[in-house]
Amino acid sequence: MSIATSTFFISLLHLFYLLPTISSQIDHLLSYSGNQGQWHLLQSSIGISAMHMQLLHTNKVIMFDRTDFGASNISLPGGQCRHDPNDTTLQLDCTAHSVLYDIGTNTFRPLTVETDPWCSSGSVLPDGTLVQTGGYNDGDRAVRTFSPCNDDSCDWHEEPNYLLTRRWYATNQILPDGRVIIVGGRRQFNYEFYPRGSSSSTVWLELLRQTIDVEDENNLYPFLHLLPDGNLFIFANTKSILFSYKQNAVVREFPGIADKEPRNYPSTGSSVLLPLDENRPFLEAEIVICGGAPRGSRELAANGSFVDALGTCGRIKVNEANPNWVMEDMPIPRAMGDMLILPNGDVLILNGVGLGTAGWELGRDPVTTPVIYRPSEFPERRFKVMAESKRPRLYHSSAVLVTDGRVLVGGSNPAYVL
Repeated sequence: MSIATSTFFISLLHLFYLLPTISSQIDHLLSYSGNQGQWHLLQSSIGISAMHMQLLHTNKVIMFDRTDFGASNISLPGGQCRHDPNDTTLQLDCTAHSVLYDIGTNTFRPLTVETDPWCSSGSVLPDGTLVQTGGYNDGDRAVRTFSPCNDDSCDWHEEPNYLLTRRWYATNQILPDGRVIIVGGRRQFNYEFYPRGSSSSTVWLELLRQTIDVEDENNLYPFLHLLPDGNLFIFANTKSILFSYKQNAVVREFPGIADKEPRNYPSTGSSVLLPLDENRPFLEAEIVICGGAPRGSRELAANGSFVDALGTCGRIKVNEANPNWVMEDMPIPRAMGDMLILPNGDVLILNGVGLGTAGWELGRDPVTTPVIYRPSEFPERRFKVMAESKRPRLYHSSAVLVTDGRVLVGGSNPAYVL
């Protein structure tokens, strides 16, 4: 059975400037301006589960799922089949695990991805090319690129052994010089660049070694933000640093997040760099991190005990001389949530669970109600609860802001246990 079988829909969420959602279905959430918005189902099935999504400059969204969990519900074009002796389920697979969705026409077509992109990471280059790196099994050292086109000729291009080391649950960030920095991954306390240039070795990053938990790790998919001064904000587990990738040096260490609870996979909170105000005398950079799961949640969930997700957000001004985390309470606790910056500068928080943690069926109590976080409002007025969706979006769900201001949501697998 395909992972995607139970969740092939995509939907849209409208917020006056905001709309869709995706899984193997796609939805959307409609307007928000004094109301709670509205959801719309776009497709009852797109054949795959949208574990990863990326908006392209052609007004299309590329979506893809893991390749090693069985057949999907959409065939590869032209009778093609994927021959992969390393696949753990199907060595001969004639189904697609990636699609290209056209927002304007509400149509999609299958794409061919060969190596397994399960929990890979990606960035978009200045020319619009998506670079997706790492993954699982035969995809852990792969680089996959997708260059958008105006017809149906474009597809994935793959270099299976390009990366210097395996990258599973790593994080990517586009840099001012057009390169991509690839940070971390399971048991990888280092980083590398794409394209690698003359570099033939990875670069050690001590923060990743310091923040690993013996049982849970909680430093995978570290949060990574490029700041106005050209340095990187890197957050892993509970700690964060300002890092110069040019000098391979820690510029400063920030205080640990105030509640001392982990925020990265598998605890899995989410993070945004708030919009920068160019009208101010200097660009003030603020990071917000919301949700997650308490330390030890993964082990407890694996033994059948599902604890409450975190209900807090931490906010820090990284430019200040003595920055500190300011904690705020969300109206709904949430792990595995997604955070998106909306066109007006507000932040949408959606998807996820209220109990447990990220991972295979380790979450319970789906959180189907999005909230808006309004960073410029007074603290007591910052959160607004939105319209509830009919579809749970848990592990391997995704959300993306599209060109007309709507939000496209999808994914979620495997099926959760009620």
